[in-house]
Amino acid sequence: MYVSTLLINVGINPDRPRPGRLWLRNRYRVHQRLCMAFPSESRISEDADFLKPFKPEDFGSNQVHVTRGPDAGFLYRIDPLAGGGVVILVQSAAKPNWGYAFCNADHLLAAPPEVNFPAFSFSLEQHLRFRLVANPTRKIDTKSGPDGCRRNGKRVPVRTNELYNWLARRADPAGFSIDRDSTAVQAGYIYVNKTSDGPGQRLRSVRYDGILKITDPAHFQESLICGIGPAKAFGFGLLSVAPVKP
Repeated sequence: MYVSTLLINVGINPDRPRPGRLWLRNRYRVHQRLCMAFPSESRISEDADFLKPFKPEDFGSNQVHVTRGPDAGFLYRIDPLAGGGVVILVQSAAKPNWGYAFCNADHLLAAPPEVNFPAFSFSLEQHLRFRLVANPTRKIDTKSGPDGCRRNGKRVPVRTNELYNWLARRADPAGFSIDRDSTAVQAGYIYVNKTSDGPGQRLRSVRYDGILKITDPAHFQESLICGIGPAKAFGFGLLSVAPVKP
């Protein structure tokens, strides 16, 4: 998997937003721009300078709007930095073409993107620091209707006092375990709007930071690749890990 680091130009005065700060306010637009890093071969050959309008079908038919896996899709997360900066981390199956994605919008970036190809190697009972920004939800109204078919139900945010348990339940099948005392839970919301004049949608956003223990290396690696929880198109689900400092 490729891991990209995009430092965003948010300016230094929050009262005078730079374009990058405005762009980050709408996750729909962020996802759309990130998709542009996976252009089809025909798009590159016919429009090398990205002069034509964006058309979803020209970008990553096997990389975007698909189930994340070893050979397809990408995950991303928007992280604040000390001092007010912002970075976007992108984990993708294919190597991204950031030069193409931002060739008509390089003012959104504060530095050239960095792309790495880290090697994953995990062992049973290994301890790692982790960060996950997730969209904890639960389904309601899923009872079977008169025809006997079970309804898909409606997703609603998980209650604040259940946020730790939401991740703890998903950790076991994902190949790891967490401990309440070493897990920080920071809850909030983000807003998503596909149009400039619509009401938009408020999504639950929860950041988990802590120490995990690997209980199944194969399942853990799969979870790292595929992500955890819903709403991955809006910056949720990317699990990042790092060694525990002595």
